[in-house]
Amino acid sequence: MSREIVLDTETTGLDPKSGHRLIELGCIELFDLLPTGREFHAFVDPQRPIDADAERVHGISNAFLVGKPRFEHPDVCDAFLDFIGDAQLIAHNAGFDRGFINNELSLAGRAPLEAGRWIDTLPMAQKRFPGMPNSLDALCKRFKISLAERDKHGALIDSQLLAAVYLELRGGKERGLDLAGPAISPGLNPDTVQAAAQAQRPRPLAARATEIERAAHEAFIAKTLKDKAVWYDLGLMVPKT
Repeated sequence: MSREIVLDTETTGLDPKSGHRLIELGCIELFDLLPTGREFHAFVDPQRPIDADAERVHGISNAFLVGKPRFEHPDVCDAFLDFIGDAQLIAHNAGFDRGFINNELSLAGRAPLEAGRWIDTLPMAQKRFPGMPNSLDALCKRFKISLAERDKHGALIDSQLLAAVYLELRGGKERGLDLAGPAISPGLNPDTVQAAAQAQRPRPLAARATEIERAAHEAFIAKTLKDKAVWYDLGLMVPKT
């Protein structure tokens, strides 16, 4: 079973190399592309003003962040690293989020998150929809994912939306039609997992084939398929002797 973390950030501006900092971090845990319900979310004191353009996008003000922990606080840095563990990280335009997170980790004296851990959904979308708008909003509208709960950008709500988009980009909800057998949850002993029994129909379906059609079918099997017919193996027909 594959564990992945979808994440998003909000920041004071566009470039950590210019001194801009992270102010919000949201993460969603996935197992086999589906959210488990486990989330990580934190607001962070950036120790610098937020650009007006950035505030118009996410609506987070300097006044709101007064009293919030700095990134290096254990409730943020340690809790974030514990939450993501060694899972792959999913982000839209991942270079932006990776740059800000690694900048904060560096300032906190921590090792950066390697580029090989990240999956960027932006090039995935561009490959699937070349020449089309591929922002998170555009993808949500294309996949009919509701934006009703989102007034402005926010790290946690955008992570939730991106988790739904990522599922669609990886094949959509039909991936749930897994014919290989029942999925085994983490921590369960595979030897104790059994497939659920199929209930009998209260009223069996009546046969639709006519007597003539059934006779023709039996003749075809006896002449052409002979003892290789699955109908004999399943006990649905008896070979004629």
